[in-house]
Amino acid sequence: MDKKVAIVLIISALSVSQTLTAKEIQDHNQMMAHGEGHLMDMDGGMVMGQNTDTLPGGCERISATKEITVHAGHKYSEKFPGTMYAFDQQEFNFEPCTKLTVHFINEDEIRHQWMMHGLPKYLYPKGMFHLEVSGPGKVSGTLILPPGDKTYLVHCDIAQHMEKGMKAQLKVGKGGEDLPSIPGVTASMFPDDYSGKPYVALPPPVASPAAASALQKEKADTTAKPVQTGTPSVISGLTVIGLALSLISAPMLEKKFKGMTTGEALANIFEIISHGIGSGFALLGKLFKMFSKNKPISLPDK
Repeated sequence: MDKKVAIVLIISALSVSQTLTAKEIQDHNQMMAHGEGHLMDMDGGMVMGQNTDTLPGGCERISATKEITVHAGHKYSEKFPGTMYAFDQQEFNFEPCTKLTVHFINEDEIRHQWMMHGLPKYLYPKGMFHLEVSGPGKVSGTLILPPGDKTYLVHCDIAQHMEKGMKAQLKVGKGGEDLPSIPGVTASMFPDDYSGKPYVALPPPVASPAAASALQKEKADTTAKPVQTGTPSVISGLTVIGLALSLISAPMLEKKFKGMTTGEALANIFEIISHGIGSGFALLGKLFKMFSKNKPISLPDK
């Protein structure tokens, strides 16, 4: 009897385990539009900077229409020692003015992104195109690549995901310089060292006698120069007066502008300033009139 119970428990555990490890890739294709190419749903799918029809400046027409599928997950980092996350592709290349649709598939149980930087800000808000999925899922977005030869950074912006390997480069045309630390493409700026040797700091560079003499002379000249103390004291005095007036007037201004919008507050400030300027001119006019009156001239006695 105990053996039967044990077998049943083992079979149940295996079936539960298979259910837990099986990943259903959710297709995020019914997202709500929020303006400026921003789409999102309640299940963690997001597209930012989508552009399906507006040509970037310098593009007379769409040169090509392309689609790519990019997978993201922990398993794609296995071929890059020292990394934890990665895309299944680390480099892309397209013609300028290509209409590109990216199908981004996240295969991990955590959030991942496919984010492209450096795009023209007049067309793409904050200069980026952004795909994001929370957990296993698929999201698609479209953009039109700018003209010119340039290399763009593509990465996951979640904390430490890019540092741990989830980044790539996308070349438009001939591209520019290769980006550093792209797994499998370019050398790492901070390569991992598994040799077991202790870290030895490099000694500071030793300056030549001529350079050392010139540095000492420069320090001596700097020390010998007198410190000028004229203008800063005036500026400091004006600053103190301005701060004092600000502190005195702050409560009154806060009370006056409380509940107003920014536009209403600015309109009131301009009205106060214009009223003050008008009063000043009126006072000057009165003073000028007072001193310019014709006074009786006394004749000398005969």
